Amino acid sequence: MWMSGLGPQSDSFEELAMPLFDQLYNFAHWLTQNREEAEDLVQETYAKALRGFSSFQLGTNFRAWMYRILRNTILFERANRELLQSAIGELPVYFREIILLCEVEEMSYQEIAETLSIPIGTVMSRLSRARKTLRDRLRPQLQAGSATAAIAKGTNRGL
Repeated sequence: MWMSGLGPQSDSFEELAMPLFDQLYNFAHWLTQNREEAEDLVQETYAKALRGFSSFQLGTNFRAWMYRILRNTILFERANRELLQSAIGELPVYFREIILLCEVEEMSYQEIAETLSIPIGTVMSRLSRARKTLRDRLRPQLQAGSATAAIAKGTNRGL
């Protein structure tokens, strides 16, 4: 199969990657214990691997490289999700409810205003302040996590 615009290297990627699909899915399903999460994880793994394929050294263990991408994807996403949940939990209730109604329940500003019995302008200002508070709380932790990830990548090259 030829993926337009990706060049001949994508042929090599597909030849190497496609036979691993079922094995990677089974591993992802075992890790997540959830079919939808496993499918998402495998899709994200393939997307990351394709983007980074130019850095793969031919002749090294491609299967191990793909499994490492899958494993790192789940670990970092899970850690980031836990950080976000913790940061949301630390917000004052009036910020937490605005964030959850908007981002999780996907309510419109009007629906949130009606639900909380507050003016729509208050919804917008609280949402803006809640997002800023979350960014300010998460930025140092995510930057530290990025540094840790970079260090881990550097030390795992020999695997």
